[in-house]
Amino acid sequence: MPFRPFSLLPLVGALLLGGCALAPVDDTPPPQTITPAEFDAGISRVVAEISGQCSTSQRLLADNAAQNSMMTADIREVGSQLRSLRSQVEALDSRSHQPRPVVSQCQPAVEGLANKELLGRSEWIGLPTVGTYLNARIASGANTSIISASEITNFERDGESWVRFKLGLNDDDEVVDSVRSDWIEAPIEREATLTQESGEETRPVVSLLMTLGPIREQVDFILSDRPSDDFPVMLGRRFLMDIAVVDVSQNNLHKRPEFNAGE
Repeated sequence: MPFRPFSLLPLVGALLLGGCALAPVDDTPPPQTITPAEFDAGISRVVAEISGQCSTSQRLLADNAAQNSMMTADIREVGSQLRSLRSQVEALDSRSHQPRPVVSQCQPAVEGLANKELLGRSEWIGLPTVGTYLNARIASGANTSIISASEITNFERDGESWVRFKLGLNDDDEVVDSVRSDWIEAPIEREATLTQESGEETRPVVSLLMTLGPIREQVDFILSDRPSDDFPVMLGRRFLMDIAVVDVSQNNLHKRPEFNAGE
């Protein structure tokens, strides 16, 4: 069969049309180009933003530095105040350890006290008929004076009631040693009722000659158990009335009386 070029034209046209239909079509718009002026404007905006952030950071750092400076100043001020308070406390402590001045005598401020003897809250007393000295507590809250006694025994002498006793002393009580365990005898002046933890007790009262500084008086003493942990004698209001006043801030304003061992 002879070659007929014209018969191929429809086939080639169909193939060309089919190939165009199968190829993908890229419809993405081309990138937009910017002008140099727009690029410079963008760079300027970025630089401005970075500069603003740097300014903010510098301002925050400056504020923190100022706050730290203020806190340091406050801490230094507190430290200075603490040192000042410590110095004041040390001064007060050293002042409290200084000995207080002792008033040797008290000038009576009220008329009527001039003839009264000034006593401390404790004083040395003498018992001449017994032959010893004892340390006594001045107790204005008690009515009758009390002396510590042991082995109290009642008896009669010439139809009168008498009592025999020993001084109730501790080992550390200061007393003339020769009379520490001696018997003492005296007439019973009356009976007194004492209220103690165990209840009310009736005890004999004796009158003994007592000295205290320039005072020399007959004093009624209740014979009882030890009236105080520290003192064998307690002087009450009946003794103090009209002859003495008490300064409780002082002790032993009068000298201890002396007795010879054989007296």
